[in-house]
Amino acid sequence: MTDIFAELQWRGLIHQTTADDALPKWLNEAPRTLYAGFDPTAESLHVGSLLPLMMLRRFQKAGHRPIALVGGATGMIGDPSGKSAERNLLDVDQLAANIAGIEVQMRHLLDFDSGDCAAVLVNNNDWMKGFSYTDFLRDVGKNFPVNVMLGKDSVKSRLTSDAGLSYTEFSYMLLQAYDFVRLNQDHNCELQIGGSDQWGNVTAGIDLGRRMLSKQFYGVTCPLLTKSDGAKMGKTESGAIWLSAERTSPYQFFQYWRNVDDADVDKCLKFLTELSEEEITALAESREADAAKRESQIRLAEEVTTLIHGEDGLRRARLASEVLFGAEISDLSDTDLNEIFSDVPSAEFSAATLEAEGLGLIDALVLAGLCKSKGEARRAIKEGGVYVNNVRRDDIETKLTSADKASESIIVLRRGKKKFALIKLV
Repeated sequence: MTDIFAELQWRGLIHQTTADDALPKWLNEAPRTLYAGFDPTAESLHVGSLLPLMMLRRFQKAGHRPIALVGGATGMIGDPSGKSAERNLLDVDQLAANIAGIEVQMRHLLDFDSGDCAAVLVNNNDWMKGFSYTDFLRDVGKNFPVNVMLGKDSVKSRLTSDAGLSYTEFSYMLLQAYDFVRLNQDHNCELQIGGSDQWGNVTAGIDLGRRMLSKQFYGVTCPLLTKSDGAKMGKTESGAIWLSAERTSPYQFFQYWRNVDDADVDKCLKFLTELSEEEITALAESREADAAKRESQIRLAEEVTTLIHGEDGLRRARLASEVLFGAEISDLSDTDLNEIFSDVPSAEFSAATLEAEGLGLIDALVLAGLCKSKGEARRAIKEGGVYVNNVRRDDIETKLTSADKASESIIVLRRGKKKFALIKLV
């Protein structure tokens, strides 16, 4: 075992704890079982969920046993914490699909085969589905003082808002608190972790454990993943940054971290990578000496992309990045190329014609909008400024064929250093 509390402290991952003085010693006395919950609101976790998942991973590497709880029951309600309005309720089929998707991601980051420290994956619907409404009120609800619930920030903020708070959402706290009790009974779980917005739910679970089981439970919250200006990290103009490659490609994922501001990169390295304190300090010193090299951002992008998408995902992300700087295009898919060149012009052309007589390069340049006329296209080719899949082509008689495809159905044209266009074969 290693001193996980000290590790979390230097990384800035401790926001609030219960039993502040006793917790570090308690964690170092013996391996402990802890849990974090994840509501299945989509078929993939997003960057905001990565932080508590990484917390579980750090505890496991330090010699403790993590439980990843998927909220099959609580996901039907939706956590009001940090929300200004009630979520749309999900149906059973959608919840099942969401749970299956995020289970794959959890199994990628946690070790479920490491003996005494092996991670456990649970679904709170497995125990909640056996409760009747009256049984739950009798066995659990009677242990919840309403005045305590009303005092929680997550409840108070909604009660004073225009949206208000439904009884459904108000009940969420009871369900999550009972999760803690049930995990203690089934797995001897004594510690819950979560984001800072979960403090009310965490302390509610601790209080319920004391009332129902007469046991001491513990809680730790970590900061939310935010930028220096207070905005949540993991949001872009096109939407959230997801852990699923189908929703956010490894290239887009890599580029997001590659473009993190200098003011945020040190925190991201501490929160989301397993680099040592010495390595992160060295990167900070390098950044101060020459920020333009962006060594910190590149290392962050490499580490987090490898963690989520593996070595092959990192390789493809690097390859995609190099394409924009002139590297020859190979081993990329239509999806990869459409994402890399999402903002460049494109033109469609019949794949059948390409298989037959081919498409003249001059015509392709005009068709794709890189040249205004055939005369301009001829001059560009003769001057050596035209590239097919980033390979220079200087013969004006060149015809593009199926052998020139960069992926399943795309040919990439370039004029000069930065002007790209796509030929999409249909």
